Amino acid sequence: MLRSVITGTGCYIPSHTKTNEDFIAQNFYAEDNTLIGIKSNIIIDKFKKITGIEERRYVTDDLNTSDIATLAARDAIKDSGIDMETLDLIIVAHNFGNVLKNSIQTDVVPSLANRVKHNLKISNPRCVAFDVLFGCPGWVQGVIQADAFFKAGMAKKALIIGAETLSRVIDVFDRDSMIFSDGAGATVIEYKDVEENGSGILSSCALSHCIDETYYLSMHPSNNPEVDANTRFIKMKGRKVYEYALKHVPEAMKECLDNSGVDIRDLKKIFIHQANEKMDEAIVQSMYRLYGYNEAPNDIMPMCIHYLGNSSVATIPTLYDIVLKGKDDDHSVDQGNVVLFASVGAGMNINAICYRI
Repeated sequence: MLRSVITGTGCYIPSHTKTNEDFIAQNFYAEDNTLIGIKSNIIIDKFKKITGIEERRYVTDDLNTSDIATLAARDAIKDSGIDMETLDLIIVAHNFGNVLKNSIQTDVVPSLANRVKHNLKISNPRCVAFDVLFGCPGWVQGVIQADAFFKAGMAKKALIIGAETLSRVIDVFDRDSMIFSDGAGATVIEYKDVEENGSGILSSCALSHCIDETYYLSMHPSNNPEVDANTRFIKMKGRKVYEYALKHVPEAMKECLDNSGVDIRDLKKIFIHQANEKMDEAIVQSMYRLYGYNEAPNDIMPMCIHYLGNSSVATIPTLYDIVLKGKDDDHSVDQGNVVLFASVGAGMNINAICYRI
């Protein structure tokens, strides 16, 4: 039986830590461009209670998204033990391309995947490199696409990367900006012959809601009226995103798990996009209620948002790498365990993968 198997993982966690206390001196403005008349320490305390975030990571000035994507890729390739010249696909998920420090301009020509292939010095022209723009679920979607390429007989080995430098596209005057961070995660996936109960992707699903939901995350001017209105920053309608995610993500996760044939009692971990602690907890609890349980197991959901923040497409592959390599004191996985990857983000897009390690 042929299945898509993750044979190597890696990540790049930026060296610069930005704590909540670092925002104490920051003035925050509301969407109507008025100064929020609440002390910053009160805003930050409320932010921490909702999101769970205590600190996040930002890249140093000399690095950009394709650089950290390359660093995560090298880590994953080394872990897999493959010859990188045998790769058939390089897929990089991101949302903003390369954004140089002190610039808001997005650079995606050439694509980040092309740049990663160049940085790795892969000469094989049949190694096809391209980017995926799918909001925060981009890395999961890249894995789904690689799986489809494999099943179509068009590839056998793929490098899937999620990388982002959100610190360069945030409006520092918007309190929601404290959510976002930088990082990169990568996986090598191979199409391999396995036993019926062997490793690999068991099922997947993806959804896009693009009527009322399309602009829940989008680019807009700063909340500070003194900032040039022609400069755009990432903006999020937090309440709308929360309501959307809680309504649709649990159903998608259940659909994916049901299609895999795996009983929910045999699910070991859920690696969910690290968007917001309260939202992620609510999504997982809601999924278990769909199966008739009052609550989810306490140890089902690893999280790194508390110390890494929300690095968009990088959160799931980074978290998976951390847990898989025994770097999480509270969570571990073993060969044969079944896990669920699930994400939601701009578009609005949702996806999930059921995977046996």
